[in-house]
Amino acid sequence: MTRTIIGLSGNLDRPSKTRALVQTAVATAASQFEAVGAVFDLADFGPSLGIARRIEDLGPPARSALEVILSADALIVASPTYKGSYTGLFKHLIDLFDPLALQGKPVLLAATGGGDRHALMIEHQLRPLFGFFEAQTLATGVYAADRDFSEGQPTSPALLDRLDRAVDQLSPWFTRRAVTTVRSA
Repeated sequence: MTRTIIGLSGNLDRPSKTRALVQTAVATAASQFEAVGAVFDLADFGPSLGIARRIEDLGPPARSALEVILSADALIVASPTYKGSYTGLFKHLIDLFDPLALQGKPVLLAATGGGDRHALMIEHQLRPLFGFFEAQTLATGVYAADRDFSEGQPTSPALLDRLDRAVDQLSPWFTRRAVTTVRSA
């Protein structure tokens, strides 16, 4: 049985640092646990997302993307920090979820921002949001500031180490590969 690790980046822009962080996390986790990975961002939901009041209001591509997200074995979710919280359209998407849709599902939480002053956004905003859904949020959240990126990709050794620790926390839900890859500096 193929396991899936799906990333959700709460932004519309491409390229974006948030999406790059999620892609790195999904690639790391998929490799480590021999799973299939994919990443979605808000642009994948198209214009129907902004006017949807329930899942049925989403266009077919958006509904398909949402089905993939909700059926994943694990999620990696990140949002850019906007005024100390997640983005509004990201929250709107999450509001469409059934309250039991994420029950017991492991979720790695992450966020990006300009500097350190938003680092607690994961603890004060994302963790309570996913707690409402009774998701199993991993103990380690991953916050990345602008300085943690080079040419739009996560490169900071401290960030990559924290990301590896967070991904390792998925192991109770997945069987680890016999051979682990070593990240080059």
